[in-house]
Amino acid sequence: MTPKDVVKFSGENNAKMVDLKFLDFVGIWQHFTIPVSELKEEIFEEGLGFDGSSIRGWQPIHASDMLVIPDPSTAVMDPFMEEATLSLICDIIDPITRETYSRDPRSIAKKAEAYLKSTGIADTAYFGPEPEFFIFDDIRFDQHGNHGFYYIDSIEGRWNSGREEGPNLGYKPRYKEGYFPVSPTDSQQDIRTEMCMIMESMGIPVERQHHEVASAGQAEIDIRFNSLLKMGDQLQWFKHIIKNVAYMHNKTVTFMPKPIFGDNGSGMHCHQSLWKAGKPLFAGEEYGGMSKIALYYIGGILKHAKALNAICNPTTNSYRRLVPGFEAPVNLAYSGRNRSASIRIPMYSPSPKAKRIEVRFPDPACNGYLAFSAILMAGLDGIQNKIHPGDPLDKDIYGLSPEELSKVPSCCGSLEEALTALENDHDFLLKGDVFTKDVIETWIEYKTNSEVKPMAMRPTPYEFALYYDC
Repeated sequence: MTPKDVVKFSGENNAKMVDLKFLDFVGIWQHFTIPVSELKEEIFEEGLGFDGSSIRGWQPIHASDMLVIPDPSTAVMDPFMEEATLSLICDIIDPITRETYSRDPRSIAKKAEAYLKSTGIADTAYFGPEPEFFIFDDIRFDQHGNHGFYYIDSIEGRWNSGREEGPNLGYKPRYKEGYFPVSPTDSQQDIRTEMCMIMESMGIPVERQHHEVASAGQAEIDIRFNSLLKMGDQLQWFKHIIKNVAYMHNKTVTFMPKPIFGDNGSGMHCHQSLWKAGKPLFAGEEYGGMSKIALYYIGGILKHAKALNAICNPTTNSYRRLVPGFEAPVNLAYSGRNRSASIRIPMYSPSPKAKRIEVRFPDPACNGYLAFSAILMAGLDGIQNKIHPGDPLDKDIYGLSPEELSKVPSCCGSLEEALTALENDHDFLLKGDVFTKDVIETWIEYKTNSEVKPMAMRPTPYEFALYYDC
């Protein structure tokens, strides 16, 4: 749509308000709303002002004025507002220089796509993330100087198999056995379907939905692949729709990677491929039916994987999922079909158009624009420097001897380790000014001071079980 089309579209849909959305540095949507009478074609060039110092990781208070510039191509009617509301995703610019703001995640995604084209390697990077999430019935948490706790509940939670529910009807998925049971064990089919229907109504194609492995309402909805920027936009709508539909049913959703001890965590496997002039570049005669370009792309991701962890696994909770010896894809290797490897080559279809890789270590707590951009930049670095990924890992990881296992590198074991890796390995992200030094430094500083250090200073409940009588 053009700005003129958006104004016309708002009238055709009797919009009363216009909601302007943008993503903060960490990855949470922010918004403010204007009456439709303020929707003029000029705002798509001139923008609207807001206080950038109140957004996490952004401007200091003495330089707080920023502008949102709505992207007319993102215009849709919001499905949740009581009054008819037009929604627009916005970019952020500096009001003085009129340049895109370097810490705006969406602008970074735009620069990543531009850099891809400038290399001549490809013109389109397609991404197809698979975000997993939990649908809970209750969540309570708090921490003060003298106490700290969290309490999760779900009607599906296996821990409720003995609870008085007047009556308790059973059918609660066993731990690690929640994959694909039909109703009544899968009690959330209709909720997930409603989520899918709203996505489809907004132009987001859904490929499938299902219950996931964990007890207590773990779920997955897969949406069809799209180009990097568009998928970044769709991932934000994806999370927004899922949270709001759950809320309408008096339930709550979390994309935390590891909210439950003793059961599977939530990942966000990222399928991806490069195309040029409408032709796929990842199909070839190499291992798994892949091309040399695809193998070099894999090599770049594996080389920079620990630095990527800081962006693709950006929370302290992420590393409760990425624990060696379990099912999490911590092994920095690639394979066809082997889900214990951090990069898998799906073997479902022989079609060249279906040839892609699946990067398995990211999780759904990440900022999609940043994660997709960082993975792309690592892959391109692999192609440019012809980084071969070595031999594939086709063995059962659990059957490897200690000597063999010691030769397979792993993902980072903590957010602190990942941030150190990013500090030492980020030149590949600076190419084309996609990520700037300021962005890298601010990300490391914010995560260290706002998450790593606060977590390090707080005792956890299990520490009392371990150490109180010492």
